[in-house]
Amino acid sequence: MAHTLPELTYAYDALEPHIDEQTMKLHHDIHHNGYVVGLNNAEDKLAESRESGDYSLTKHWERESAFHGAGHLLHSIFWTNMGPDGGGEPGGALAEAMNSDFGGFDKFKAQFTAASNQVEGSGWGILAYRPSDNKLIILQAEKHQNLSQWDVVPLLVLDVWEHAYYLKYQNKRPAYTDAFFNVINWTNIEERYNNAK
Repeated sequence: MAHTLPELTYAYDALEPHIDEQTMKLHHDIHHNGYVVGLNNAEDKLAESRESGDYSLTKHWERESAFHGAGHLLHSIFWTNMGPDGGGEPGGALAEAMNSDFGGFDKFKAQFTAASNQVEGSGWGILAYRPSDNKLIILQAEKHQNLSQWDVVPLLVLDVWEHAYYLKYQNKRPAYTDAFFNVINWTNIEERYNNAK
């Protein structure tokens, strides 16, 4: 079954003034859709290889599958991580875990913001749950798939590719990452955390 672009659950302009309508349209309809198309193409090419028995381009199509597949997954989480009634701080078990694992929300926010701002080139800041030791951790991902850990469940992701912020914030990534905290849908992240546990 082919992968599809998920629908947004809010209007393109719903995150204004923090994330502008034009960026949302381009980011969702063009960029994210490109990852969906790329993933479907890579999987089709790998299926053709299995049918023909010609595996000479397997390395290429596996790389394409990893890049586009990770891009599709992270963007699918990203859209749900935001909402027009976002901002504030999390509650419940997620807040307790942030207190335990980071020393509180403010320290989490400082580290998450620094990690996101310091991604080398294009990529993501990620809050993840690591089941192996029952901890929240903060990761960076270059591109979509580099520097990943295998045993984590992404909870909150921040796209720091330039297409996510350049129209409104130009080259001021820190202003964008700061504004992101105004649209975080903590209910979504709490649900993801509870499901992961």
